[in-house]
Amino acid sequence: MPCRFTSLRTARLAARYPIRRTYSSAPADFVRIVEVGPRDGLQNEKQSIPVATKIELVNRLAQTGLRTIEAGSFVSPKWVPQMANSSHILEHVLASPPSSSLPITYQWLLPNIRGLDNFLTTWEEKASSESASTAGGNSHELSIFTAATEAFTQKNTNCSIAESLQRFEPIMSRAKEMGLKVRAYISVALGCPYEGPNVDPHKVAELAVSLLEMGADEISVADTTGMGTAPKTAELLKTLSAAGIEKSDIALHFHDTYGQALVNTLVALEHGIRTFDSAVAGLGGCPFSPGATGNVASEDLVHCFHSLGLKTGVDIEKLSEVGQWISSEIGRSNESRAGKATMAQIGKRNA
Repeated sequence: MPCRFTSLRTARLAARYPIRRTYSSAPADFVRIVEVGPRDGLQNEKQSIPVATKIELVNRLAQTGLRTIEAGSFVSPKWVPQMANSSHILEHVLASPPSSSLPITYQWLLPNIRGLDNFLTTWEEKASSESASTAGGNSHELSIFTAATEAFTQKNTNCSIAESLQRFEPIMSRAKEMGLKVRAYISVALGCPYEGPNVDPHKVAELAVSLLEMGADEISVADTTGMGTAPKTAELLKTLSAAGIEKSDIALHFHDTYGQALVNTLVALEHGIRTFDSAVAGLGGCPFSPGATGNVASEDLVHCFHSLGLKTGVDIEKLSEVGQWISSEIGRSNESRAGKATMAQIGKRNA
């Protein structure tokens, strides 16, 4: 299928947001990992997880060298009960920033303007907009989400794709006024549980361009179902590039339902992508994607990247210890192979 984008559309994007901030300053051998365990990793757990456990998870992750942590979500408890106490996590991060040798960026997912209002209620109670965004040397970002198919968008947000974009406009505007970056997720980019495995990559690219034009600072392209394969990942990345989207604008978010997450990650690396989402211990699943398993494990990504001579700034042993701890705390198996192998080596060394 021929590409539907032209240089005119690329020029419009550059002209409309000439100073839009990106994450492109990192060296080519550095891979940025966005740890989504506290939000995307826990949101699908059936048993209620105490807020103290969630806060402890954020605290422990902050000591591993991770620079970006998705800490919570201001969605309606009716739809995602597990995220009902995210305001307490935000309060903790603002009032008592977790110990870390480097500043950390904390991300907070919002579905609509009501979610933003709820976020701002806690934010403004704890600190002014001038100081809260850099409390403890840390920073905070907002995340929004839509999907590449109409069926999934209706299931996930009870609106159409076009309506979801309209909902984002006031969030973008307010965020920019406050100096907050905005990250946008595009779910089911490589397969949809309702419309099937063949999602049009041009649709994903068109949506990504629209979000960037609105002011998004980064697009996280998500294989929510884990249906992605190496050829499909390569085709999607080529289409995004043809649409004029810079590699530094893109993060990839793989689930490991079919065991293809690391394969797809390597394809993305070859295409120049240097930001990836993952969850410690392979936590995760999506309440609106039946059968989807957890995110690719952070420990597996770190081990893979380090084996290729790339840098992440993450201590694999500390991260593996966090994965083992949270798996035990919530009573589920640790899905990270590299994490379990690392813990075995630690046990052997300490025996």
